[in-house]
Amino acid sequence: MPIGLGLGYSCHPHLRLNSSLIRRVSTVRFSCAAAIETVDGPDGFSRDPGTYNEGGVEGRKLVSEWKKLSSKEFGITNSMIAKSTRVVMNGLKRKGFDVYLVGGCVRDLVLKRTPKDFDVLTTAELKEVMKAFSWCEIVGKRFPICHVHIGDDVVEVSSFSTSARNRPVDHGLTFHQHNRWRNCMQRDLTINGLMFDPYANTIYDYVGGIEDVKKAKVRTILPASFSLVEDCARILRAIRIAARLGFGFSRETARAIKHLAHSVLLLDTGRHLMEMNYMLAYGSAEPSLRLLWRFGLLELLLPIQSLFSNLDKLLAPDRPCHSSLWVAILAFHMALLDRPRDPIVVAAFSLAVHNGGDMEEAISIARKISKPHVTSYNELSETKNLEDRALKKEVLELGLSVKKALSNMTDTYYVSRTMSSYPKAPYSDLVFISLHLYLKALKIFECVNQGKEATFVPKQGGNINYELLAIGSVQEVRHVFARIVFDTVFPLDLGQT
Repeated sequence: MPIGLGLGYSCHPHLRLNSSLIRRVSTVRFSCAAAIETVDGPDGFSRDPGTYNEGGVEGRKLVSEWKKLSSKEFGITNSMIAKSTRVVMNGLKRKGFDVYLVGGCVRDLVLKRTPKDFDVLTTAELKEVMKAFSWCEIVGKRFPICHVHIGDDVVEVSSFSTSARNRPVDHGLTFHQHNRWRNCMQRDLTINGLMFDPYANTIYDYVGGIEDVKKAKVRTILPASFSLVEDCARILRAIRIAARLGFGFSRETARAIKHLAHSVLLLDTGRHLMEMNYMLAYGSAEPSLRLLWRFGLLELLLPIQSLFSNLDKLLAPDRPCHSSLWVAILAFHMALLDRPRDPIVVAAFSLAVHNGGDMEEAISIARKISKPHVTSYNELSETKNLEDRALKKEVLELGLSVKKALSNMTDTYYVSRTMSSYPKAPYSDLVFISLHLYLKALKIFECVNQGKEATFVPKQGGNINYELLAIGSVQEVRHVFARIVFDTVFPLDLGQT
């Protein structure tokens, strides 16, 4: 029976170093206690399906802990699955192959959250997936997958055969049981080790994932000290997921993350950028940064610390921003840390960014602001009652400072020198902001110093166009940047901050 194609989604989805403009912690999306708490309990299932162990100690039989649950118990309906994913799954099912949803999308469905994407696992060989659809390609060398194009969407499809070639069936398991178990065991976290068959309305849990979802706990499937050495990218993934969901860590996982934090420097710069973008551009920047700090990673990855609570209010996993926006916010914050500015200078600068460099209009509107600003931010100086000429000069200087900050963020010598302020941290000259991303972020601010753009078209209305924001439309990114600055410096709820 094919999965219904009617669309329907479930869309519900303390660190305080100083009183800081961007480090603001007055609005916390997730409980900090939940995000940082560690809980007792052993980590890690044996690769042997017959036993459960930690540190070589024999324990209860793992097979007896395997669970097969009805997805209806969690209120999961097929309409929660993206239409393009259902098209792919139905196409493979009609050809006689078994198909499952795996990983984080199953976890999110259980939590009644909107998955960022859906990963499909099938008994079909990848070459058979290629034959089933007119537009798809195989990507990846070590763990190849198929990208199936359905309209404007791309659905990732992996095959059991990729990870289970020449594996014997053992312990009296059926072929399908063994395949499902082995695939789940190769994943990073228990909450990502769930497998969902929407045709049978069945969720397979071989690793205790449902229990950890209920306990709001992030735990590695294998012993944490082994799992995080095997793939150090799991450290950043675990932090990202804990921050996004407001989950805590098991004791062993937390201990291993702390101990192995420095190993993330072994990842290539592209992977750093991808993981940081997932943390900062999908609505969970604030708790992500606090967890990075908690585990000694912030000073390694982002020496210039920042808080993104107002950015988080505008974003979500299904409404991300382009990475140039959070890079621009970091550079803006660096410039203000280097030299605090008069609130009216910050306002005029943001307005000039928003209106494509029309300085006269920006200054005129800035002078009409009657709303009080937050006086406790270290990045803001005292009001100076600047004349128009002096105000314009200050705005232009801020523009140059932001440009310099952007340049510094791509300079290995600058990063290395900055890291010397952290004597307990391992040496790092890590730069993961590419030239392309630097130029994209620079484009956001260049109108301030170059003057009004001849091709500038004012944005109509105040609503955010999330499609344009995700692809990095300069006009849309500028609009959101200015909005974030004003929401932070001139908050509506100032009396409550």
